[in-house]
Amino acid sequence: MCGIFAYLGPRKNAAEFVIHGLTKLEYRGYDSWGVAYDEGIKLGIYRQIGKISDYDPVKTKFPESTMALGHSRWATHGGVTVANAHPHTNSDSTIAIVHNGIIENFDELKKELVDKGYVFKSQTDSEVIAHLINEYCKTMDFEKAAKEAMKRFEGRYAVLAMKAGERKIIAARRGSPLIVGIGNNEYFVASDIPAFLEYTRKVMYLDDNQLVVLNNGTHFFDITTGKPVEKRVVEINWKTESAEKGNFAHFMIKEIMEQKDTIYRAINQEDSEIEKIAEEIKKAYGTFLIGCGTAGKVCLAAEYIFAKVAKRHVNVVVGSEFPSHQDFLKEKSLVIAVSQSGETADTLEAIEVAKKKKSKVLSIVNVEGSTMDRESDYSLHIKAGPEKAVASTKATTSQIAILTLLAYACDGRLQEGKTLLIDTAGKINDMLNPRYEEHIHALAEKIQHHESMYVIGKAVNYAIALEAAIKLQEVSYIHAEGFAGGELKHGPIALISEGTPCIVLVSNGDTRTDILNNAREVKARGGFIIGVAPQNEEVFDYWIKVPDVGIASPIVNIIPIQLLAYHLAVLRQNNPDMPRNLAKSVTVK
Repeated sequence: MCGIFAYLGPRKNAAEFVIHGLTKLEYRGYDSWGVAYDEGIKLGIYRQIGKISDYDPVKTKFPESTMALGHSRWATHGGVTVANAHPHTNSDSTIAIVHNGIIENFDELKKELVDKGYVFKSQTDSEVIAHLINEYCKTMDFEKAAKEAMKRFEGRYAVLAMKAGERKIIAARRGSPLIVGIGNNEYFVASDIPAFLEYTRKVMYLDDNQLVVLNNGTHFFDITTGKPVEKRVVEINWKTESAEKGNFAHFMIKEIMEQKDTIYRAINQEDSEIEKIAEEIKKAYGTFLIGCGTAGKVCLAAEYIFAKVAKRHVNVVVGSEFPSHQDFLKEKSLVIAVSQSGETADTLEAIEVAKKKKSKVLSIVNVEGSTMDRESDYSLHIKAGPEKAVASTKATTSQIAILTLLAYACDGRLQEGKTLLIDTAGKINDMLNPRYEEHIHALAEKIQHHESMYVIGKAVNYAIALEAAIKLQEVSYIHAEGFAGGELKHGPIALISEGTPCIVLVSNGDTRTDILNNAREVKARGGFIIGVAPQNEEVFDYWIKVPDVGIASPIVNIIPIQLLAYHLAVLRQNNPDMPRNLAKSVTVK
């Protein structure tokens, strides 16, 4: 959600360079963008509504500059206008800021500044940052003024600031990610690593309540105390090409196809680490699985997997609702947080609640070095590589694989679990072939004009029905609902009319007969039954074959839905990588 990128170094095309970096963050979701660059006496500002890719470097020429900061905005306070786009400045454009997050006390600060004669040009909470720094600059230098201003802000934020004529970028964070890249006598600051990955793999992470001054080095400080903070340089092992589309039309289809490999990578964990965490689960006084959106559905699937495999109950709570459950937490409780980015605001707040209660925290996360990763007592990295499409695909199945592995380890059958998942990964490799994709594309052509569809499942596949509906909603913009098959008769079956598509998720086992009976109920009301199952059934109007992998069925059952959602999006002329109104990493509550 929103992207930040800044540069300070010897390059003389800083504005164009920052715009190029912002294109690497387009997957985060945005509706406007802009850049500020140093012209000496004042700062140059360029802001636009729409896509960064619409920028024409031939038509728009920037003067030479060696320092610039940029931003892609996803509107929170104020509508989508040029005036509300970042960067924001003080009245004479000598100070510029970009900001992710929300300044929760901006009303109070704005009133204070208006009373002192400041005029606001936007509807945003962000503009108060530039004016407050300006106010402090009346009695102190820029660096001290920025530090004092940061102490005043409440809420979660990432802020970058620069001042005309001063070769210095100041960056601060509280709850919203910021990463410093260290190059050859040059520095980068971004909300995510892909912005500068092609230039350096050396990074330094800002933790909460920390500020960094970039000039002829990196100088970190604690925002509250003002004291210097020692930081270390971390080497990132991502490959540049892993963050690019290659020969694929979109990141989403690339990432779906990468599931041939990512399941193997996810389960390639040290046995001792998995067994150590399994012991923590077994001795915990209450285990809570938390996640938001897709990660929340993964947690729900894991609840069934732990019950079936390990005969163990785990509690599942949506991240944003977790503070309401804090009274159940004890020192011996274990909170397992699931996230792709490791920066989801609601999940981070849940972790804060757990730590206040002195409960232990395990993160299952894709991005190493993310806030969740650093704030947790234990971390398991799913190793899926960069996931840039907003709709999560490969990270989802990798998260399910890790949680399945933990369930088997809790029952003392880790190797059995690994064998099952290795077998599942091999069958996914066989499944993801051109003919399979063509079969799903043909289905997409058949149902592309429907505006409503339904997905049903039972037990662990009820969770996957909910996740399937999310995928279809996100990228195809078709109204999709997921239900437990047995709940149809309690209301949802009233929504079925002639030809309504209904996807039925089936796995062999003790729920097969029941879910097929539910499918027959839908068909009797005129529904078009799409079966995702190991074998064809008489009730199916269209069959999508998946391998029979037992309790790992959530992994193989969601993949064809991911493909279907992708092809529906393309046929309906939507951008599957950047769905409207959505962002990859939700860093505001």
